[in-house]
Amino acid sequence: MRIITPITAARFQKPGQPAETVALPHTWNALDGQDGGNDYFRGECTYEIDLPAPAPGLRRFIEFEAANHIARVFAGETLLAEHRGGFSTFRVDLTGVEARALTVKVDNLAPDVYPQRADFTFFGGLYRPVRLIEVPASHIDLAQSGSSGVFVTPEASGRTKVEAYIAEPEGCDVTVELIAPDGSVAAKGSLPAAAKTVFEPDMLFVKDPALWNGVKAPALYTARVALEKHGEALDEVRVRYGYRSYHVDAEQGFFLNGKSCPLHGVCRHQDRENFGWAVTDEHHREDMALIREIGANTIRLAHYQHSQTFYDLCDEAGMVVWAEIPFISVQIPGEAARENTISQMRELILQNYNHPSICFWGIGNELTMGAVTDALVPNLRALDALARELDPTRLTTIAHLGMVRPEDPYTAITDVQSFNYYFGWYSGEIADNATVLDSIHAAMPGRPIGVSEYGADALITWHSAKPRNHDYTEDYQAKYHAEVQKIFAARPYLWATHVWNMFDFAADARDEGGCQGRNNKGLVTYDRKVKKDAFYLYKAAWRDEPVIHICGRRFADRAPGERDVIVFSNCPEVTLTVNGQIVATQRRLRVHFPRRAAGRWRERHSGLLRRRAGRNHAERRRDVQRSLRDAAREHRRGQLVRRGNRRTAFHAISEGLFQHPRHHRRPVREPGSRRYRG
Repeated sequence: MRIITPITAARFQKPGQPAETVALPHTWNALDGQDGGNDYFRGECTYEIDLPAPAPGLRRFIEFEAANHIARVFAGETLLAEHRGGFSTFRVDLTGVEARALTVKVDNLAPDVYPQRADFTFFGGLYRPVRLIEVPASHIDLAQSGSSGVFVTPEASGRTKVEAYIAEPEGCDVTVELIAPDGSVAAKGSLPAAAKTVFEPDMLFVKDPALWNGVKAPALYTARVALEKHGEALDEVRVRYGYRSYHVDAEQGFFLNGKSCPLHGVCRHQDRENFGWAVTDEHHREDMALIREIGANTIRLAHYQHSQTFYDLCDEAGMVVWAEIPFISVQIPGEAARENTISQMRELILQNYNHPSICFWGIGNELTMGAVTDALVPNLRALDALARELDPTRLTTIAHLGMVRPEDPYTAITDVQSFNYYFGWYSGEIADNATVLDSIHAAMPGRPIGVSEYGADALITWHSAKPRNHDYTEDYQAKYHAEVQKIFAARPYLWATHVWNMFDFAADARDEGGCQGRNNKGLVTYDRKVKKDAFYLYKAAWRDEPVIHICGRRFADRAPGERDVIVFSNCPEVTLTVNGQIVATQRRLRVHFPRRAAGRWRERHSGLLRRRAGRNHAERRRDVQRSLRDAAREHRRGQLVRRGNRRTAFHAISEGLFQHPRHHRRPVREPGSRRYRG
C-alpha cells in the first residue's frame, strides 16, 4: 500500500550566505517581502533534501505542493525535472535514483513564468509541504499533472461518473465505493483496470443524494478508489466531492440547486505577517473561521492556485469559490509565457477538479493594465477553451480592469465576468459605482456581470471625525463600505461581489498612509489580530445572528464637543446609553431596502458608551427615508444612462472618473505599472 513520509527540513542556501538548516515549508522572503522598498530578494536559492532509504520493491516519488516560480530538481549533477509555476503541486519520479540527497534550485524571478507584475509580493521558496510517496509498480497514477489521479463528476440527480488513471494496470481490478456523509456506502462498483478506468454515470447511482448546498448544508461524499491484484490490496485514494447544480442569470444572479443564492463575499491572499506564503494549516483554519464569522458565502481565491488545505476548508464551509491562475496585469511576450498560462490552467483544473466549492475557473485579472498586444485575446480564448475541454461542468470567468468597456473583445470570452471597481478610492465618488454598474448592465444585455474587487485602505492607527477619500482612516473605510454595500444590495443582477480584501497583505513596492510594504484594504489586519470596523458592517449585513458594534473604539484622541456615534447592527432595535443615560433609540421599519442599516447618533458627551438590543422591527424614519431617496436617485441616474446612447454614456462616465486630476496618484515604482491596484 501507499506510504507517505513528510519531509520537514532541508539545508538552505541563499547566494552569498552560508548554508543553514530550515524547517519546511519555507520562504526566504518572510521578512524582506513585507518591509517595503520593493527590494526583496528575487533570484535562485538552493535546498538540499536528505532522502530516507527506499522501501524494497516500491516505486517512489517526491511531491512538492508548491515552489515559486521555477523549481529544478537534481540528483548530483543530473537534472531530474523542472517545474514552471509557483502555485501547483508537482511530483518527481525517484525510482532507480540512488542518490541519498536531492538538490532543489528554486527561482522566484524567472522572466517567462507568471506572475511578473502585480501588487503583491512574490514569496520565493518551498513554501508548501514536501512529501515522499512510495507505491507498488501498479498504482493509482501519480503522473497526472499533480492530481490525485481520480476524477469524480457527480450530477444532482445522483448519477456519478468516476475516472481513475492506473499505472501498470495489467491483471488489476478497480473498486469504487461512494460513501455518504453519514459513513454508509451509497453506491459501489468494480471494473478490470485499464490505464484510464471509467465508471459511467449509470454504474454508480446514489439515490436521493444529500446536496452540497453552500453555507446552509455543505454535504460531502467520499469516493474510495481501491486497486487490487489477485485479491491483494495495492493502492487506495480517497477524494471528497459533492452533489449540486448551479447557474447564473443575467438579471437575477447566482442560483444554487435551483434556488436564488446571492453571492457576497471576499477575496483572499494566502500570506500572513512574518510568515509570507509559508503558512500552516492552523493559519488556514483561522482564516476560514474569520471568513465564516463575517457571513461570506463566496471567496475569490486571488490571484493564483491556493493550498489544497484551504480548498478543503471551502468545501466543508460551503463557500462558492472562484479559483484562478496568475495571468495578471501584463501579458509577457513570447510562446514560453503563453504556454505557461496553459500549463498553470491545466494544473489548476486537474488538481482541484473534485472540489464542490469551486464553481468558477478564472482565466485572468486586469490584463489591460499594461500594453495590450494582438496576442492577448487569442491567449484568453485558448485558456477559456481549455477550461471547457477539461471541465465542461463549471463556468469560466475573468476579472476586468475597471476601464474595460462593454465593446472590448475581452468581455465576450467567458461565461460570466466581473469588474474591479474602486470608485470612491482610486477615482470618482462612491455613488459612481451605481452609475457605472447600471451603464455596463444596460450595455451588455443577457451577460452576467459582477464586482470582483472593491475596497479602500485603512490603517487602524488613523482616524478622523470627518473622513474623506484617501485619508487612510478606519473611519473612511467603514463609510466607503457602508455606502457601497447599499448600492450592491439594490442590484440583484450582480452575480457576485467580492471585497478586496479579507486580510491586509504584503506588497513590498507600496508606501501608502505611512505604512510600507503592505496593502491595507483588508477587513482584518495582516496579523489577523484586529477586525476593522468595516468587518462588522458586513457581519451585520450578512449574518442572521444578532450583531452590534460601536465604531471608532480605536479613535482615542478626539476633540471635545459634539460627535457622531456610528453603530453597525442587524438588531431590530438599538439603544445608545452614555454613562447610564439613554441618548436615543433607533428602530427598523419594515422596508425592503436597505436590508441592514447603520445607526448614527449625535452626542455631546464623553465617557463610556454602552448599547443594548431590543425586539421591535423598525429604524429611525429619517435614515430610512434618506436611504430610499438615495436608491431612487441612483435608479433615475441609471435610467438616464440606459435611455441615452450606451457607448457615449459609458465613455463619458468612465473617462471623467479615471482622468479627473483631483484623483491622480503617483504609481507604484514598478516597470509597466499604470496605477495602484487594490
